[in-house]
Formats: sequence, C-alpha cells, structure tokens
Amino acid sequence: MDHPVTPDGRYFVVRGRLWRCSDPRLAPDVRERLVRDLMRARRELGVARKAGDRDAGAKARAAVDRAKRSLGERGDPWWTDGAPDYNRHMARNTPYREWLEDLPPSPD
Repeated sequence: MDHPVTPDGRYFVVRGRLWRCSDPRLAPDVRERLVRDLMRARRELGVARKAGDRDAGAKARAAVDRAKRSLGERGDPWWTDGAPDYNRHMARNTPYREWLEDLPPSPD
C-alpha cells in the first residue's frame, strides 16, 4: 500500500484522514473474493450514475456497503481490545497525531 499505515495496523492515511484497514484475520482467498465483490459493486455504481439509474445505484451502493462491512472496513471495528474507532477522522484530531507528525513528508 502506498499510504502510511498506523503502527497498530488499523488505519491507513490519505490526505491526513484515517481509513480503516481490512480485517487482517481474513483468509487471503476470502479477502480476494471480497475485494473483487467490492470492485464489481463500485463499477456497477459508476455505470448506474452515468445512466442516471437510481434503482441500480441504490443496489450498487448496498453491495459496496456489504463488501466493506465484510472486509471489516465499516461497521463494528474488527479489533477486540475496546479501543475507539477513528475511521474517517482527521489523524491530527486523534491519538495518531504525533505518529503522523513524525512521518517523513510524502514525495508528491
């Protein structure tokens, strides 16, 4: 992954925002299948948007949500230590702030 991953492996950072990583306990074949499902649903969503098809768009959004929940990227956190979930938070507003500040600048 090209984006920095937090030391605990729970999030990756894009433009300063934390995004939850997939559950590392998933078997590789299961993860691959779920990622394929997610990519298919995203393609279907794009087609529905271009066509202006609201029903197909709703169906595709539901499929995206199912895949992301199955991957552990949405819904209840996949970790079990009771730590809060900072998904979609700006890293600077979380306990990951110092870690992020210590990273070398990204070469853009």
